[in-house]
Amino acid sequence: MGITRDLRPCGFGARDVWWRGIVDLAIIDKERGKAFVVDYKTGKSSQYADKDQLELMSLAIFKHFPEITSVNAGLLFVVCNAFVKDKYHQEQQEETWEKWLGQYDRLTTAYETNVWNPKPNNLCRNWCPVVSCTHNGKNK
Repeated sequence: MGITRDLRPCGFGARDVWWRGIVDLAIIDKERGKAFVVDYKTGKSSQYADKDQLELMSLAIFKHFPEITSVNAGLLFVVCNAFVKDKYHQEQQEETWEKWLGQYDRLTTAYETNVWNPKPNNLCRNWCPVVSCTHNGKNK
C-alpha cells in the first residue's frame, strides 16, 4: 500500500507515493467494517516485539479502505510460537498520524541540519556503532 504526503491512499509504485508498506496477511471484511492484519516474524523471541509496524499498517488500511472501523493486528512469531496482538480504531487515526508525522518532522530536521541528538535506549551499550557517544558502553 502507498500513502501520499497529504495522507491520501495511492499505489505502492505511484509517482507521488510518500510512504510504502507491505502487509504479510490482510483480511478485509468491508461488510462488518473490520480488518485483520498479520505480520510474520522469524525471531527467536517475542519479548521485545515492536508493534509500531502494526500501527502503521492499520493507518494504511484505514486510508485504503475507509469503510473499515477497526483493525485486529498481530505479530506471529513462527519460530517461538508466539502471537503479539493489538487493536486499532478508525477514530484514533488523527492522533496516531500526528505522532508519526511528528517523528518524521524530527528526522527531516535532523537530516537538514545534520544534527543527530542521541536518544539512549537498551541497544546503546551492545549494538550502537557510534562509539564516540557517551551512552555507548564500548568506549569505556
